[in-house]
Amino acid sequence: MLGPVILAASRSDQMRRLISAAPVTKQVVDRFIPGETVDEIVPIIQDLTARGLELTMDVVGEDITTPEQAAAARDAYLQLVDRLAALELGTRAEMSIKLSMFGQALDGGHELALANVRPVVEAAAAIGTTVTLDAEDHTTLDSMFAIHEELRKDFPQTGCVIQAYLFRTETDARRLAEAGSRVRLVKGAYKEPAEVAYQQKHEIDKAYVRILRTLMEGDGYPMIGSHDPRLISIAQELARRAGRKLDEYEFQMLYGIRSDEHLRLAAEGHRMRVYTAYGTDWYGYFMRRLAEKPANLLFFARSTLTKG
Repeated sequence: MLGPVILAASRSDQMRRLISAAPVTKQVVDRFIPGETVDEIVPIIQDLTARGLELTMDVVGEDITTPEQAAAARDAYLQLVDRLAALELGTRAEMSIKLSMFGQALDGGHELALANVRPVVEAAAAIGTTVTLDAEDHTTLDSMFAIHEELRKDFPQTGCVIQAYLFRTETDARRLAEAGSRVRLVKGAYKEPAEVAYQQKHEIDKAYVRILRTLMEGDGYPMIGSHDPRLISIAQELARRAGRKLDEYEFQMLYGIRSDEHLRLAAEGHRMRVYTAYGTDWYGYFMRRLAEKPANLLFFARSTLTKG
């Protein structure tokens, strides 16, 4: 019940100011976003990879309003590529990009976002890694998939994200489950209307399993984005039935959530990638983490009361 309320708050400037000003906020945000700059995040990358984990890096920020902000987002990712090059991690550290941050919603946004993301994808390929295009709300997806298709002509390793709660996703999954594709499946973290998305958890979970089966039985590379123990077990069983080896799919979880499970899966030989965000424009990302799981909201509330 609280999820939609929190997602609505994620778009509220008044709530942004209130939460940003709360003394306890930084302590809680640090649980999910371990740094604001590249210099702060490099030790995190080194620590996680030393533990046998892989990463996908997200420079947080979205809903930009000018082409200059979109160019700044592009440059922030290019700076990240420069630092990753020195670490020589290859695909153990890739990047996730929200096209809204690259100007997708501006006038001429589709072409602008493609023009901004292409040099990042090129730079990533030059150091032996890649980029995954994050899914956002349903109104942006046709543009995202078109950009994904265009980038894959020159950089076929470019990945994309699909969301189980959308009715369209089963069709998208069948189209994407082809040789060479990289597809991350998540439940979905945006407030979507009943006309386009399942609203009940059990419906979303069932859709997730159906879509995951399609990806596992296809010829691409599935990336299972979930912290749900039941779905993780189902994913392992579907991979076994499909005859997939441990390096033919991977699990992905958010930094700061179920960290022990990250290490357990890696110790069992699974590829385990940690979605690690950093930057100063953390509000939208943080609010979606609260909305996704009641335990995250309780953690924030308890911390606030304790500090209060």
